[in-house]
Amino acid sequence: MNNYKAVIFDLDGTLLDTLEDLADAVNYTMREFGFPERNLDDVRAFVGNGAKKLIELSMPDSSDEAIAAQCLKVFKGYYLPNSKVKTRPYDGIITLLETLKANGYKTAVVTNKPDDAAKETVEFFFGELIDFTVGQVDGVPQKPEPDCVYTALGKLGVSKEEAVFAGDSEVDCITAINAGLDCIGVTWGFRSREVLEEHGARYLTDKVDGLYDIV
Repeated sequence: MNNYKAVIFDLDGTLLDTLEDLADAVNYTMREFGFPERNLDDVRAFVGNGAKKLIELSMPDSSDEAIAAQCLKVFKGYYLPNSKVKTRPYDGIITLLETLKANGYKTAVVTNKPDDAAKETVEFFFGELIDFTVGQVDGVPQKPEPDCVYTALGKLGVSKEEAVFAGDSEVDCITAINAGLDCIGVTWGFRSREVLEEHGARYLTDKVDGLYDIV
């Protein structure tokens, strides 16, 4: 166990299994524009870099920026009211957050999900168990840039040495490195253990309660 005072979490693939709702929103959008639908493995591979990138990768040809922008608008319009249909916290996450809070840890979510969807989703599933949430905001660099992590650190009132970043993807590992934080790679999400190892996760855990043992 370390001496961290705060844990900053990724959201999709780390705290919440959002894959099916994301896939449903992607495929609704693809149908609207007459594009082929994507399977779960496709969407799993495409998530992590925000909604814009997800849509660009899901389209058969993302070179038409005007169509991509229209697709993104349709995706966001569908996803926000339908983002909690199949989405669920991973087993043990609520208990983990309750344990962290009971033992004085501060918590935040930093995600590339659009900020309004991120805040609504975190509030719905976790309420006061998460102290601060920040998602993708126009004009603010998103992960793997460290800007939103620095915002979270400021809101929590901790230094980068006092916090650890927990995530399931290469984007999260690189974000932690860029921000100067240690990274816990969780293997129950959207990427493999090998990907997390390759991208510099300091710690790896296959079980939710193993994350508490690290911090």
